[in-house]
Amino acid sequence: MEMALELALKGKGFTSPNPLVGALIVKRGKIIGKGFHKKAGEPHAEINALKEAGSRARDGILYATLEPCSHWGKTPPCTEKIVQSGVKEVVIAMKDPNPIINGYEELKLRGIKTRIGILEEEAKRINEPYTKWITTKRPFVVVKAATSLDGKIATKTGDSKYITGNQARKYVHELRSQYDAVMVGSNTVLRDSPQLTVRLTKGRNPLKIVVDSKLRTPLTANIVKNEPGKLFIVTSDQASKSKIKQFQQKGVNVLAFKTKKGKVDLDEVMKELGKREISSILVEGGAELNAEAIRSKIVDKVLFFIAPKFIGEGITALGDLGIKKVDRSIKVKNLTYKKLGKDMLIEGYL
Repeated sequence: MEMALELALKGKGFTSPNPLVGALIVKRGKIIGKGFHKKAGEPHAEINALKEAGSRARDGILYATLEPCSHWGKTPPCTEKIVQSGVKEVVIAMKDPNPIINGYEELKLRGIKTRIGILEEEAKRINEPYTKWITTKRPFVVVKAATSLDGKIATKTGDSKYITGNQARKYVHELRSQYDAVMVGSNTVLRDSPQLTVRLTKGRNPLKIVVDSKLRTPLTANIVKNEPGKLFIVTSDQASKSKIKQFQQKGVNVLAFKTKKGKVDLDEVMKELGKREISSILVEGGAELNAEAIRSKIVDKVLFFIAPKFIGEGITALGDLGIKKVDRSIKVKNLTYKKLGKDMLIEGYL
């Protein structure tokens, strides 16, 4: 199953809003077929593994990281092909959270020995975005920040290039390639004019989302000039209609929302983005957007890259969360740590 999970990860960044899935077929202790889900709309992992195994699959054991589908969608049900293949046993890591899928019971009813729950937690971890989106129709949201040891993301003059080292920055670009979209605030666009690409690694560039209630984003910004069709500007219904039209003429997607306490309601934004099958978002905002996302309770996970350096007076990673007492602070759970060059990555869930 560990090998099947490794196979599943090969689809990172290409299967959304579908899950990451890997499959292996073993017979007499040898792997005779392997496959992974390469892209949404293309054959599922089990089908690719069965195709490679061919007639040798009969009396083999199929290992799948996710419960095989049992319904007609963009592709036929995998359970039918599994039954037809003649495999004698199916071992599954996790149940599919999609309520219309019941492949585990279907295979048992069809007389195939079937087990579920092998390396279940590992399988769930790689499909966090899929599980969140399929059960709530909202994207899985991660706040990422790179800070100094004293919690600053920039100096008091706004300089932030670069707090972390090359290895950490390359890792961030790899992350971008795996998420459907990267979200920043208008302050970040005005200050840095970021590209939000994956230029330091291989992979596809994500969609870009700018939260800009006053529509201050310049028409000449890098993210407007580069791939405007992959840019979403989230603004208020009070924004300049003429400027909205200018953006739209360039191919930019502009979404206007009612404001909540003078700011775009991020909860409503998540509903809309979920409808558009955006299942995961990496927030690379400044202090204001990071804090607003956490206050709005749309954040599932945080990634903080911490560099071994002090800045002193400067810009913090988070703005005001409205917390007056330490015992009311927001707790980060299930922490893990990873060293990247001289920097440390702390990962946890809200």
